Amino acid sequence: MKRCICSGILFADVACFPISHLPAEGELVTTKKIELNLGGCAGNVALNLSRLGIENYLSGCVGDDALSDFIARSVAVPNVAVELQRSLGNCPGTAMHINVQGEDRRFVCTTGANDDYVFDDKLLEVITDPSIKNERKVFYLGGFFMLNALENERTPKVLKAAQENGWTTLVDVVLYGEREYWDLLKPLLPFTDIFTPNEHEGEKITDYRDPYEQAGFFINAGAKTVMITQGNSGILYFDEQKQFQTGTYPVEYVSGSGSGDAFCAGLIAGLLEGLPAFEAVRWGCAQGASCVRGIGTTEKCFNREELLAFMQQNELPIEAV
Repeated sequence: MKRCICSGILFADVACFPISHLPAEGELVTTKKIELNLGGCAGNVALNLSRLGIENYLSGCVGDDALSDFIARSVAVPNVAVELQRSLGNCPGTAMHINVQGEDRRFVCTTGANDDYVFDDKLLEVITDPSIKNERKVFYLGGFFMLNALENERTPKVLKAAQENGWTTLVDVVLYGEREYWDLLKPLLPFTDIFTPNEHEGEKITDYRDPYEQAGFFINAGAKTVMITQGNSGILYFDEQKQFQTGTYPVEYVSGSGSGDAFCAGLIAGLLEGLPAFEAVRWGCAQGASCVRGIGTTEKCFNREELLAFMQQNELPIEAV
């Protein structure tokens, strides 16, 4: 049996189809459609894995309002065992996605109940479950820096415990506000098997603009493997033995929201299949490409059959660096 723990941020996303321009003060700009969708790294990865036929355990925190109930309903899907914490009197993480034709997306958001998420005893029981000791397993932490209650010495201890119990640890981040990101991240990296920032996050954390220098910085700090996502420039893969740069798959682009999470889900699925590094990255790139065809974070993402067919029909460029 293949397993993944998806822990981290959960969001309710309100997104518009691309508009012609941002409205001026007092101006009304029309759009084809506005949608309410599930968002947040942990929820997005869990739903993607469900579509890919991977059983997973979702752990996050929501509030006690209608949007929180929407999130709870959205993650009640096959292959996902859900354990949601509730922050009373709080809203969930909520984001407005403003898509403008020909421009990168813009966001207005609150972390909401995500600030109260903790690694509880139920999660630790899954991590230390002896019945799955010898299975392939991935522990995914998504949205660090948006999880205020995890910014303490307990988090690296939990990552270490996951490694000691046979889990491959994968950490992803979302920058939020102006903070000393490096001081918060540094204790996690020695217990991080895979770190997956995007190039803008990498620059903000390290002060290096070159993704290759960013990757080397994170490796030197203890991360075993670094994969820097670069939008339409592909993925930079970096570990102590090999480095390579991918291109991208050809798809019609609508919005990039959720594409990094879809990449992580495809990557995790590939790892749980026991695939070598490039093949697992190829799964991630294909799943990420499927995501950008819609405005939501999961609505257009492939199921397993679609993913395999797409990879069979399309090649992913790759070169050593």
